[in-house]
Amino acid sequence: MASVQWPCILLALLSGLVVLGFPRSPSRLLEKRSLPEEADGIEIHSTKISCKVTSRFAHNVVTTKAINRANTAKEVSFDVELPKTAFITNFSLTIDGVTYPGNVKEKEVAKKQYEKAVSQGKTAGLVKASGRKLEKFTVSVNVAAGSRVTFELTYEELLKRHKGQYEMYLKVQPKQLVEHFEIEADIFEPQGISTLDAKASFITNDVLGSALTKSFSGKKGHVSFKPSLDQQRSCPTCPDSLINGEFIITYDVNRESPANVQVVNGYFVHFFAPQGLPVVPKNIVFVIDVSGSMQGRKMEQTKDALLKILDDVREDDFLNFILFSGDVSTWKENLVQATPENIQEARAFVRNIEDQGMTNINDGLLRGISMLNKAREEHRVPERSTSIVIMLTDGDANVGESRPPKIQENVRNAIGGKFPLYNLGFGNNLNYNFLESMALENNGIARRIYEDSDANLQLQGFYEEVANPLLTGVEVEYPENAILDLTQNTYKHFYDGSEIVVAGRLVDEDMNNFKADVKGHGAVSDLTFTEEVDMKEMEKALKERDYIFGNYIERLWAYLTIEQLLEKRKNAEGDEKEKLTAQALDLSLKYHFVTPLTSMVVTKPEDNKNQMAIADKPGEGGHRDYQAPANPYYYVDGDPHFIIQVTEKDDALCFNIDEDPGTVLRLIQDPITGFTVNGQIIGDKTGSPNSETRKTYFGKLGIANAQMDFRIEVTPEKITLWNGAAQSTFSWLDTVKVTQDGLSVMINRRKNMVVSFGDGVTFVVVLHQVWKKHPVHQDFLGFYVVDSHRMSAQTHGLLGQFFHPFDFQVSDIHPGSDPTKPQATMVVKNHRLTVTRGSQKDYRKDASIGTKVACWFVHNNGQGLIDGVHSDYIVPDLF
Repeated sequence: MASVQWPCILLALLSGLVVLGFPRSPSRLLEKRSLPEEADGIEIHSTKISCKVTSRFAHNVVTTKAINRANTAKEVSFDVELPKTAFITNFSLTIDGVTYPGNVKEKEVAKKQYEKAVSQGKTAGLVKASGRKLEKFTVSVNVAAGSRVTFELTYEELLKRHKGQYEMYLKVQPKQLVEHFEIEADIFEPQGISTLDAKASFITNDVLGSALTKSFSGKKGHVSFKPSLDQQRSCPTCPDSLINGEFIITYDVNRESPANVQVVNGYFVHFFAPQGLPVVPKNIVFVIDVSGSMQGRKMEQTKDALLKILDDVREDDFLNFILFSGDVSTWKENLVQATPENIQEARAFVRNIEDQGMTNINDGLLRGISMLNKAREEHRVPERSTSIVIMLTDGDANVGESRPPKIQENVRNAIGGKFPLYNLGFGNNLNYNFLESMALENNGIARRIYEDSDANLQLQGFYEEVANPLLTGVEVEYPENAILDLTQNTYKHFYDGSEIVVAGRLVDEDMNNFKADVKGHGAVSDLTFTEEVDMKEMEKALKERDYIFGNYIERLWAYLTIEQLLEKRKNAEGDEKEKLTAQALDLSLKYHFVTPLTSMVVTKPEDNKNQMAIADKPGEGGHRDYQAPANPYYYVDGDPHFIIQVTEKDDALCFNIDEDPGTVLRLIQDPITGFTVNGQIIGDKTGSPNSETRKTYFGKLGIANAQMDFRIEVTPEKITLWNGAAQSTFSWLDTVKVTQDGLSVMINRRKNMVVSFGDGVTFVVVLHQVWKKHPVHQDFLGFYVVDSHRMSAQTHGLLGQFFHPFDFQVSDIHPGSDPTKPQATMVVKNHRLTVTRGSQKDYRKDASIGTKVACWFVHNNGQGLIDGVHSDYIVPDLF
């Protein structure tokens, strides 16, 4: 049975391999780790991962002890990858008996303390997002010759039940033989443990069996993995370790009754997961993005997933498909029942889906919501059925209503709280915060679908989570005036294989009994489940203290409360947002959790001085809140050569667009600020029809701001400005400055034009003039973006899409057919491309000579680097 992955740990100890000041990108770390650690003198003496799980609440401690056996000081780095849903609660670093602890503080307080440390010397952020479900905690320290160091990290998480079980996913990577290596998990579940298993991806079952012990009886379960040095070896005589991969523990609990309530020290937790109920029929609308950026593998994977989903749709379900690009189309006018005949027809429809055009999220969603509302109003669907919208997109809205707040308002009003919206964001080039916010305020969730070979399985897996609703309109009720500080107790759906968890605080700790009712609408009738709790029975559980860690239910309540306050905060405003923030911050500090509102400050010894580092919690959608670095450049000049500077890499990427003269290309579009920049291509005077040899340039540019009702048309002959209906025309022989309402246009005679919109948006248009009697060439324009940090996260276009952060890795550099232009393999946006080292010219300072800019050239019109294909950016006219 497939399961969700929870606590995830990647543990790696690096020794003497991190050059101070050298960028620590993942690929570079992997390169360094490939070196034999023993040669550097750092010996890992022991590594232990200790997991204690009590009533689904996991308390995890990762401890590594190392010795520097070299004759000189060495830098040692401690890496742990933990779940994004976990909260770090403690970290300590001990060197020769002296302990340097971490302290959780309010983020602003920690920031000020950190900034003070920055002014005094080198510091480092400790936690970064890593992969699909993980965050990487990294700390490094110089260890003197002969010294011993101990790293200890603690984090906690509430395990969510998924497809019928809980799963501990530990990814281990010590990178050398470790004298004492151990994974140990102790599980205590008052309901009793029904199943318990463990497996490893990096070791054969024979070896695993001899190094692994697992057992469970009644309420207790135990797993221990302690491979000897010989069992760790990749071969009998090899000095390197085979421990590099996944170690997975799965379990579930007995469910003699649908609910279980536990009370400890005045706090309670209520678990609810009924079984054996008939499935409530679904009315499901799939709203699918088929814009040009979905072209290729993403579209094929989406179609493959939809075909698999159609195999699993139940015959009493109703469904439809809504496709959106620049406009909206549907499979059927209304919802239809999932009869064998209709499913067969749906398969044919899915196979024929093609990508095209822009992204109209607003109209696509509203069409799907309207269809569900209409089906209910006209009694086309069973009375006891439930409705669901699942929307998949890989980009931001860029046509029709494209303002996220307005789209959210439209969707919220259309749904009216009647059913949930689930948003699936395909890839990274989208506003995930917007998708998540919209889903949460409509009783759903957002999920990122990672661009990878298993994207179709990710999509299919999400559907499986919501495929079998057993109850709708679930309400959990407790005695009036008996409970305080209750977590969420109403849910739109309960899905088979999941679990509802509610926690709170008792007003009277001395009460003798405790009653909880769960009410919901089933497929056949309304149901009420009652759980009677005898407090004396609860006291017996307290005698099992060898497995219970501290005030675990109180910490579980705090964890769940913080998690839900932070979710509510995403859609709150004004006083309500301040109130939710204050509550979540107070609990984060009280229970020592590193959350988005707090930071852990870690002090460590460096060169006889205590230096400071800071551990923050990255957000899932955080990369789209990015502010562009100071003065990066993005430009298009020449034939038309697009140049993208990647500041973090101190490098640049470039590509050409080969299109016919007269074609207009979308360079920048920002639906939030209203900016658009389009460019029209011209050719040489001779007009060669051969695309291989002809030269093309930009001969006309259109810069507009719809909100300001302002347009600028630039050609090599003149500059025309429109402010509403008022028109002004200037020639390139003028030197003039035009300013009004935050706009500044500066024309520098026969050189360039600088256009600034306040502080944060500046474009430069460079004039290239050639000899008038030249037999081939003619005057053309170059376009440069020198400041874009005020443009929104939704900016797109051939240049605009690169205003947002992205990463690339270059490897396998080797000679090309031209010895002066090496070739290499580049991985960018989950594409593997062959690129060529070359150079282009930056003409901002000198339009006649230019400055050479080295870059990696991406062939085939930038395919694989740009979103979609270059033809997606062709527009009908300049404005």
